Amino acid sequence: MDSVVLSGEIKRIAKKFGFVDAGIIEPHRPEHYDVFNSWLADGHAGGMNYLGTQYALDCRENPAMLFPDCQSIIVVLARYSSPAFYTNGDLDNSSGKVAAYAWGEDYHLVLIEKLNQMAKELGGLTGRSVKNRAVTDSVPLLEREMAYDAGLGWIGKNSCLISPLHGSYTFIAELMTDIPLKAETSRVPDRCGTCRRCIDACPTHCILPNHTIAAERCLAYLTIEHRGHIPDEFRPAMNQWVFGCDICQMVCPWNRDVDDVCIDHLFLITDNVSGLNLINELSLTVEEFQSKYHRSPIHRAKWSGYLRNICLILGNQRYLPALGSLVNLMRSAPDATVRAAAAWAVGQLADSSCKGDLEDMLGHEQDQTVREEIARVLEFWR
Repeated sequence: MDSVVLSGEIKRIAKKFGFVDAGIIEPHRPEHYDVFNSWLADGHAGGMNYLGTQYALDCRENPAMLFPDCQSIIVVLARYSSPAFYTNGDLDNSSGKVAAYAWGEDYHLVLIEKLNQMAKELGGLTGRSVKNRAVTDSVPLLEREMAYDAGLGWIGKNSCLISPLHGSYTFIAELMTDIPLKAETSRVPDRCGTCRRCIDACPTHCILPNHTIAAERCLAYLTIEHRGHIPDEFRPAMNQWVFGCDICQMVCPWNRDVDDVCIDHLFLITDNVSGLNLINELSLTVEEFQSKYHRSPIHRAKWSGYLRNICLILGNQRYLPALGSLVNLMRSAPDATVRAAAAWAVGQLADSSCKGDLEDMLGHEQDQTVREEIARVLEFWR
């Protein structure tokens, strides 16, 4: 089959499996590879040290290292829900926000399965077994640049890929194959223009001038990837975001008119995150957290990060009915990060009725950071 015809058939198959767009590139050194290296050197990866290993750097520079037989890469987009749920006044002070991409099943599981099914159909088209590797997000590739090269959109000021047809509420995934295919020759030009809505709306001012973000200040990083204590300066900015953040996408004009008709039902909001009650979530044990979220992106935050976030949000909201649960967690949580976050939240509630609990705990607590959080609260009441 002619390469051009085959490429068209591949895009048809991609849409059959629920991908809203697809493009084809050849493995090559990304044009902005040096920008990524500078971003790392400037410390903007936060604690994500795995991004800077030599192997990861080599793979980003030469994607074929991940799949030596690679002749072409099929880059696909899949839509997830727009977070309109959060703009309708549906949340009270006991609720938390979860970034829309994490409402449904873990996209890693869903997209890899779809790509593997696609690969089987490619075998029927080519009349031979197609060597391939299906990847998304969890391997060292500059995926947004690959999608840009494939003509699927441009990289916006907030560093998200923006499709002129589907906005930025999209997952990016790749099927690396041993099929020589005709690569795309045109890119979508940058259409952000003079707009700076995302820059102005970001609560931590993490959007940098070169279409990258300072991850160490980004709520998505702080609530998901960051391990340990969240710095004081960013805690109020979390507002009600318990996992991730959609603010820079919610204000983007290119997301204003997107609809959800082409979303796989597996990415639609589930009972796990619909009306998320933070008091109930505080009682989750490690085992219960694993059971509830093992097929959800929320699992990425781990139990300690998730409970840490919930404590900080309840403190932000000054939600007094949470006081008893927070004190119990401060006393009994097996992780010092969670105990410290619970102590901070107790202090935000400004209820001195638990002063005795704090003084008693200060006499027994061994972790220095937790002791410091408790001492700060007690000092406030002196």
